Amino acid sequence: MANFLSQRAAALFSPHAKLRYALSLVELGEVARAFAPLSAAATAGIPEAQFRVGRAYLDGAGVPVSRAEGARWIERAAEAGWVEAQVVLATLHLFGLVVGAASGTMVFGNTPQHEAKPDYERAAIWAGRAAEAGSPDGQALLGYLLTSGPSELRDLETADAWYAKSAATGCPQGHLGVALALLRNALDAEGQQRAAASLAKAAEGGLGTALYLLGVMTERGAGVKQDIAAATDLYRQAAERHVRSGQARYGLALMEGRGVERNAARGESWLRRAALAGDAEAAALVGDLYSRGGELPPNYTESATWYGRAAAAGHAASARALGLLYLTGAGVQRDPEEAARWFRHSAERGDQLAHVDLGNLVLAGNGSEEDRVAARERFERAAETGDLVAAFNFGVCLAQGVGIERNDRQAALWLRRAADGVVNAQYWYGRMLAEGRGVEVDLKEGRHWIAKAAEAGLPDAEMAYAEMLLGGRGGSRDHPAALEMFERAARQGHVNAIFSVAAMHGGGHEVSENRQQAQLFFRQAAERGHAMAQLMLGRYLARGLAGETNAAEARLWLQRARAQGISQADAELARLGARPATEPTAVARAVNQH
Repeated sequence: MANFLSQRAAALFSPHAKLRYALSLVELGEVARAFAPLSAAATAGIPEAQFRVGRAYLDGAGVPVSRAEGARWIERAAEAGWVEAQVVLATLHLFGLVVGAASGTMVFGNTPQHEAKPDYERAAIWAGRAAEAGSPDGQALLGYLLTSGPSELRDLETADAWYAKSAATGCPQGHLGVALALLRNALDAEGQQRAAASLAKAAEGGLGTALYLLGVMTERGAGVKQDIAAATDLYRQAAERHVRSGQARYGLALMEGRGVERNAARGESWLRRAALAGDAEAAALVGDLYSRGGELPPNYTESATWYGRAAAAGHAASARALGLLYLTGAGVQRDPEEAARWFRHSAERGDQLAHVDLGNLVLAGNGSEEDRVAARERFERAAETGDLVAAFNFGVCLAQGVGIERNDRQAALWLRRAADGVVNAQYWYGRMLAEGRGVEVDLKEGRHWIAKAAEAGLPDAEMAYAEMLLGGRGGSRDHPAALEMFERAARQGHVNAIFSVAAMHGGGHEVSENRQQAQLFFRQAAERGHAMAQLMLGRYLARGLAGETNAAEARLWLQRARAQGISQADAELARLGARPATEPTAVARAVNQH
């Protein structure tokens, strides 16, 4: 106590004594009281005091946070040769947190008026001064700048030398730099072992990045013995130190039960943290979790949110996944143009599947004119190299005028070329022959190609071939074979084929009548929104054509058919005692009468 009182008395006269008195107050926890004598010593020009005043302002220790004042005092101390201040000032410049030069013009950045931009040049100057003065932290920081700075600043050989000097003092950052240098140059197992050893030393110092990288090497068995449980624990430690890659790896390990007891809830929580910290892969994984579902049904709204976050960060697969959600209207409002935009983003980042999706979208009549032209040009280039799938797509572009003037003759030529190996091209070429588009009408040859595509299992071709069999177009009439083809397409969910199966079972064709089966298939098609099937199901239920009468349900299906423009529903509803529509609409197309 006597020493403290003497320091207090001496502080009245000597700036150095004021500093000693301030440091004594800090040790006693009197941080706020310490600031006044500390500030007086700093004003008197003592570098250590200037540094401590700067840190007090930056950290809000005993005074309100004032980043501008903090940076100003740190620079004064650095100019005066205080090495710790030089390291801190270099770090501030590295993160773009200061603007301006010395002599009071420095401003702390990251304000609404200042966009944080790293100043690598000034950071290297101050880190260099600290490194030359023997600061291990300054040496490691200079090594980092010479390794990861802009190309004109990089000097890997010099960086490795500074990392080695820093590591020789036991500095964890220095060991990390040495490890990274070894990994960069490791061509054999010995090099990986040396890198792992340096990472272990850096990890002992609690560096999150070192813990994460050592976890990666431990998981792979590179330079160390493979140990999944140990790797997962290293990821955990890195995650707890806010290393987002560690958070992502640890979250995934918890989700899968890799090296740790499975805990999906905790795993998702860590993945979310990584995603919110900017890890695009983690955001994509969270999107996948919601998209796939699991213990709970899929949540496409959440999925779209996380895919959007990942896509905005440049994740190509997530951009494509988001495009698919917009294409189908799952979790978001259906928007083919927005789907095209995200497919384009994904394709530009190298996702080949997105090129296909964008091409299909364009062929369906969506996307911008630029998309249509670009897709057509891509298909044309690939087609000319012999790619049959591209030849088919280019043929469709020509047939539909997508990104090029419509030319049925050229379309037929390309579709014929593609038909030798592409099922869809066989169907398209067969249709063009049957319709006489770009070629002379040839029903027999058209039926041949459509039949090939049908036998290969293409639902549209099965439907078209069945109709040709039913009507005897391009060959003999064969109702049993037509029914079989309709049924094949129906099993693949082709709603018109489902309706046709019902119609054939309903009678009037060269197959056995089975009205119970007819009603069953009419119901399937009606539930999928087929207007004529809704009419027929309502008629069957109203008249008991399959042995079942249900006026209430009949009325429901007939009303749905009428809402889709089927005017025959009015007569059926009238028979049930329902008021007919005041303005009946035209029949969409003819239907078999029963």
